[in-house]
Amino acid sequence: MTKPHQPWFIRYPTPPGVKKVHILGMAGSGMGAFACMLQEAGYEVRGSDRAAYPPMSEILAARQLPLSLGWDPSALDWDPDWVIVGNVCRRDNPVAVEAEARGLPTASFPQALSDLFLAERRPIVIAGTHGKTTTTALTAWLLSATDNGPKTGFLVGGQGKNFEGPFMIGDPGGAFVIEGDEYDTAFFDKGPKFLHYRPEVALLNNVEFDHADIYDSIEEIEENFERLCDLITPGKTLWVNVDDQRALQCAQRVKGGLITFGFAEGAQWRAVDVLPHSGGCDFTLCLPSGEQRRVSSPLAGRHNVWNTLAALGMLHTHFDRSLDDLLTALSHFTGVQKRQEELGEADGVLVMDDYAHHPTAIRETIIALKARYPERRLWAIYEPKSNTARRNIHQVDYATAFVEAPMVRLTRPFKKQDRFDAEERLNIDWVVDRLADQGVDAAAAMEIDSLIESLISEAAPGDLLVFMSSSSFEGAQRRVLDGLKQREKANS
Repeated sequence: MTKPHQPWFIRYPTPPGVKKVHILGMAGSGMGAFACMLQEAGYEVRGSDRAAYPPMSEILAARQLPLSLGWDPSALDWDPDWVIVGNVCRRDNPVAVEAEARGLPTASFPQALSDLFLAERRPIVIAGTHGKTTTTALTAWLLSATDNGPKTGFLVGGQGKNFEGPFMIGDPGGAFVIEGDEYDTAFFDKGPKFLHYRPEVALLNNVEFDHADIYDSIEEIEENFERLCDLITPGKTLWVNVDDQRALQCAQRVKGGLITFGFAEGAQWRAVDVLPHSGGCDFTLCLPSGEQRRVSSPLAGRHNVWNTLAALGMLHTHFDRSLDDLLTALSHFTGVQKRQEELGEADGVLVMDDYAHHPTAIRETIIALKARYPERRLWAIYEPKSNTARRNIHQVDYATAFVEAPMVRLTRPFKKQDRFDAEERLNIDWVVDRLADQGVDAAAAMEIDSLIESLISEAAPGDLLVFMSSSSFEGAQRRVLDGLKQREKANS
């Protein structure tokens, strides 16, 4: 359960007349996007971070947002009105310590976002262990494409291909779609970010164990999702996936409206007769009124049917969007970077990038891609890099998550300064052996470079290489694609 010594949901007073904002951790994807939002809203913005890498370093430079690297306390010499602390910062962060010493007002990123933007808008909070980024981007697109009043705002943790950037401020009074991240808020606030987001409508898609670096058990995760449900008071509504029993159990605490969606009988918004195909999937949408509509979605996989059901249902029910307009907009949704993203094809080999790293997401992605590309031999290529993935928590589950892929290649867990014991580490060789026992061609590579060499050599025309990682995979995807292009040129 929640650790008694850790405070959660901490709000500091918002200073009046804020004009100058300093952001700690500004080179991160979320914090950098927030910095751009603030600048666009008319604030003067500067920031600090340990280091900066593309693409965010390039985005900040293009917008001429000053960034101090190396946590230099003198970065605060411009005397900002407000210091926003990202959760990358520890309590002993030199700039955070200096801000306190100078008596500068501080707040977490979720509080600042809530106070400056969400308070005057209609927040739609997308929560759950999986699917937040895709559902947030999809919901934002469906709203934006059908706007007939105040413009929609959003903040997405990935780059939706229908938009130029990961955010849009929108208009006061309009909808604002935000990922309801369950990760902690700041060093002084160990509660999940979504507690600050003032949901008018919220989605709880699924509840599983993740983020082992901050949560000790599934019960602790459930407790925090229950806190989200406690925010759904009369006049507000939670949409919950009826096919996920943990999510459904958390939802019983809701005092406001509760609407279910999913595949099971009894779901108020239900999908039946799902037909996967090369362009995504079709399914029949059963509405609470008894009406049925055939839906053609560009998104593949059962998990994306859940995402689509919820997005359609929320916007039709609460935001006066017609189903005809929503279904037209859905047909033009082009997806999100690093979510079943086709990077290119060379020498007959298709290379794809995907964010899947939890066993459930891995399994669902593999099943979806086998249905979407039935003529291709699928390679599932995985890098265990997150704080959870490098532990042996999901070790047994990996042996079943990958089993539908005929070819599996795994890297050794990413090396970093870990705070857990050697016996807690993921044993890749054990996973490979279990997969081999089930007839899977599985192997582990000690280094990324050797993995890249073997893939360029072994992949055959007609294959699909799917790189799965919660990070950049050290650019392996593009490097393999470039190598395949060279192979194709040499063979021509």
